[in-house]
Amino acid sequence: MSLLKPSFTLDEVVQSERIAKRMARAGLCSRRDAESWIRAGRVMVNDTLLETPAHIVGPDDKISVDNKPLPNPEATRLWRYYKPRGLVVSHRDEQNRETLFDRIKDRLPRVMSVGRLDLDSEGMILLTNDGGLARHLELPSTGWTRKYRVRIYGRVDEKQLEALKDGITIDGIHYGSLLARLDKQMTSNAWLTIAIKEGKNREIRRVMEYLGYSVSRLIRTSYGPFQLGNMEEDDVQEVKHAVLREQLGQTDKEDKKPAISVGRQKITSGKHNSVSGKSRDKNANNRRGKARRQAR
Repeated sequence: MSLLKPSFTLDEVVQSERIAKRMARAGLCSRRDAESWIRAGRVMVNDTLLETPAHIVGPDDKISVDNKPLPNPEATRLWRYYKPRGLVVSHRDEQNRETLFDRIKDRLPRVMSVGRLDLDSEGMILLTNDGGLARHLELPSTGWTRKYRVRIYGRVDEKQLEALKDGITIDGIHYGSLLARLDKQMTSNAWLTIAIKEGKNREIRRVMEYLGYSVSRLIRTSYGPFQLGNMEEDDVQEVKHAVLREQLGQTDKEDKKPAISVGRQKITSGKHNSVSGKSRDKNANNRRGKARRQAR
């Protein structure tokens, strides 16, 4: 069963788009880098040097970068990645800390993350080579739930957790419904399962701190239908294209074979046709044999 309305179409042929977006979809660079390259005089459209990123291109425009043809846009792909603690989810870090993209650069093409996990959090993060898909999956309107295993210090008041389902406002910031459940209470700490749909910056940590609990470990176990499962830290696994299509509410054309109705009989494959043909031939032979016997 699909979990999303098909408001995003995989590998859609775009009639017109900004030049920086086309370059990013080709997997050559980010949109920001594309704009810098254009200003540096490295990009041509239809043999004319481009001077500004504010330029719209169509499917038939010829684009070259450093006098080399722009590659065709890559097919949309999606990966699950188990982010370890201590990795920054950013393409650039002002403090020169190791980033997620430093860690995977030799294993994947140029990708971007679907949302983020903070430095001290771990668990599953989705990666894609399609910026449009990344933005689509981040929207709360998709209805995808993010689930977390959370360890906190202290003894839990389950009434406080129950009240979070109605949302909470902290320092002028409103956080939507959080579904929180106590899984295990120990002497000095406890494990919770928390499900959210918005995913504001450090949302779970801030809500727990507001309730008087300090978070000592936070693991994202799922993002929508995609589960962390038995993945280990730093594992990366690609989502099959057919699975991605299904979860987006789309189906490959070849997955469905059209049925042809003939009276009350429904024919769905050549194999069934041959079986039906044999039955018809057998019946015809029986009728001819009966006629010959009667003639005698």
